[in-house]
Amino acid sequence: MAAITLAELADKLGAELRGDGSVEVHSLAGTAKAGEGQITFLSDSKYRKMLAECKASAVMLRAGDAEYFAGNALIVNDPYVCYARVAQLLDSTPAAASDIAPSAFIDPTAVLGQNVSIGHNAVIEAGVRLGDNVQIGAGCFIGKNAEIGANTKLWANVTIYHNVVLGEQCLVQSSTVIGADGFGYANEKGEWVKIPQLGTVRIGNRVEIGACTTIDRGALDDTIIEDNVIIDNQMQIAHNVQIGYGTAMAGGTIVAGSTKIGKYCIIGGASVLNGHIEIADGVTITGMGMVMRSIEEKGMFSSGIPLQPNREWRKTAARVMKIDEMNKRLKAVEKQLTEKGE
Repeated sequence: MAAITLAELADKLGAELRGDGSVEVHSLAGTAKAGEGQITFLSDSKYRKMLAECKASAVMLRAGDAEYFAGNALIVNDPYVCYARVAQLLDSTPAAASDIAPSAFIDPTAVLGQNVSIGHNAVIEAGVRLGDNVQIGAGCFIGKNAEIGANTKLWANVTIYHNVVLGEQCLVQSSTVIGADGFGYANEKGEWVKIPQLGTVRIGNRVEIGACTTIDRGALDDTIIEDNVIIDNQMQIAHNVQIGYGTAMAGGTIVAGSTKIGKYCIIGGASVLNGHIEIADGVTITGMGMVMRSIEEKGMFSSGIPLQPNREWRKTAARVMKIDEMNKRLKAVEKQLTEKGE
C-alpha cells in the first residue's frame, strides 16, 4: 500500500503542518477507529471531544480545533474537501482494465489513443474513437461512431450506444446505459407508432455517473449533460433533458423528457421532475420532491409527507382526501361572515 509523508501532504493540500513531517500515512479512517499509519479528519467542531482519544498518526482540522488534538495535525480551511483530496492520493481502487484483453472485439476502423485498456469480452464497434488512457471494463459495449475522451473510465458492462459523445476524465459505473431510445411514440387509433430517436447524448468533462442509470438519447435534438455533473445510481434521465454545470443528483431520481436543469442544482434522492419544465440555477430539491412546474428562482424546495407513525399517517391521509370538501365549507363560512359585515 502506498504511503506519503505528512510534509508531502501538507505541500499538496496547502496545509499548515504541526508536528513531525516525516511521519508516513498509508490510509484514511474515521476519527474513532484511526490508528498508527492512518490519517483522519474533523469537519464538525461539535465532535472535537473525540480528538482526546484519537490514535491516528495525524488529523486534518481547522485552526479553531487544533488545540484539542495533541498529535500531528494538518491545519486546513475545509477538512472535508481535504479528506476527499487525500482519499484520491491514497486511492487503491484497481483499474477497470489492464492492457487489451485477447477476448475483446475491436473493429478495425476504431481509433484508439495511447495507453488504452479494454477488458475481456468488450465490444468496440466501427468508427469509435477512444482518447488517451481510456479504460473500458469487461463486457462493455461501445456503439458505432461513439467518442470517449481521454482519461475516462467505464466499469464492467456499461453500454454506450451509437454516436454518443462522452468527455474527458469521466467515470461511469457498472451496468449504466447511455444513449438508449427515448420514450417516444405517437398514437394512431389506439396503436402505438414508434418515433425513432434521431438525436444522441452529449456528456461533458469530469462527469460521474452511478451504476444502473439510464440516459436516453434525444428525439431530434440531443440530451446534454454539462461538465462537472455528478449523477447517482439507478436514475432515469429521459430524452432531450439538459443538465447544467456542477449539478448533483442523488439516487432513484427520474427526470422526464425535455426538462432543463440549471447550474449548481442539488436534486435529492427519489425525486421526480415533470417533463418540459425548467429549473433555475442554484435550486435545491429535497429528497422525494415532486416537481410538476418550472422553478424560476434559486432556493430550496420540498414536497411529500414526512414519515409518521402509521396511525397518525392514516388520519393525515383521510384528512387530505377531504381537503376539497373542507375548502368549500370554509369559503361558505367566509361568505356568510362577509355578508354579515364581520
